Formats: sequence, C-alpha cells, structure tokens
Amino acid sequence: MQFISCTYDAHAIAILDILNEAIVNSTALYDYKPRTLDSMVHWFESKQNGNFPVIGAVNENSILLGFASYGTFRAWPAYKYSIEHSIYVHRQHRGKGIGYALMQQLIATAGEQQYHVMIGGIDVNNPGSIALHKKLGFTHAGTIQQAGFKFNRWLDLAFYQLVLDTPTHPVDG
Repeated sequence: MQFISCTYDAHAIAILDILNEAIVNSTALYDYKPRTLDSMVHWFESKQNGNFPVIGAVNENSILLGFASYGTFRAWPAYKYSIEHSIYVHRQHRGKGIGYALMQQLIATAGEQQYHVMIGGIDVNNPGSIALHKKLGFTHAGTIQQAGFKFNRWLDLAFYQLVLDTPTHPVDG
C-alpha cells in the first residue's frame, strides 16, 4: 500500500463510489441520496482552494482502497487552527489497517500545516470508527443527541478530538 494525493481526474469516480456506498448502507454520512459525479467537481475545488489534503491509499495496481481528508471546522476566523476530518475505506478493504494508516498520514499533514485540533464527527453506532479514533489518541468531546434522522431513526453524533502540538506560533486575527 502506498499513499498518494488524490485528484479529480484520477480518483473522483473511485471516491464517489466509496462515499455513495457509505451513504446508501450506513450512518457514516448523514446524507440520504447518492452524490453525482458533478458534485465531486465542487468537492475537489473546495479542497484545493482551502489547501486541504485528499490522501488516498492505493494498492500495487493503483486501485483506491480508501481516502482521508479534512476541511474547515467552522467558518469563523478564530477557528482557523481547527479542522474536521473524514476518512472512508472501501467496503472490501475495511478491517485491514488502512483507516489507521490513512489517519496517521492525515495527522502528520495537519501538524505540517500548523493546525491545532482535529475533530471527527462519528455516529455513536459506529464502534469501529470510535475505536480507531481512540487508538490514535482522540478523546470524546461531546455528543449531540438526535442530531440526525436516517433509516427511520434518530442518530446521535459524537465528536472526537485530537489536540496537536502545533502551531508553533499561533496568532490572533
């Protein structure tokens, strides 16, 4: 397995397949309808415009096994050192350590980019993701009860955070 920087041209379809499987079959995404390829244009543009990584894990045949990224946590200026991340692994490759390896890469990148807090919003009924985050040192920061409604039930959203040693010189404004 190797890590690459994903691009629209090379990876949009594979990322879309991973996301849409999660939308249709899980509460990993609080979304109802599969996304379109057109939606990936804006997704990649927003990542590029924000200088946010899209890290992919590929096998020896350059098949995308999973990806991880982050973006703005909240739009107000004082949150500039906080980011919210996402990680998704293809259904056929879960449980093989790919998510852990992707998160290690993402954490390293966040430190290099001088972020201070990584935040993950995780459905409370996703024990695999919660265990992964705890293994990486994330701590539970709170749960919003009944934050979403999907599959005919209310969903509770737990937030997990990792505080990094960066930035070296934080500034106001």
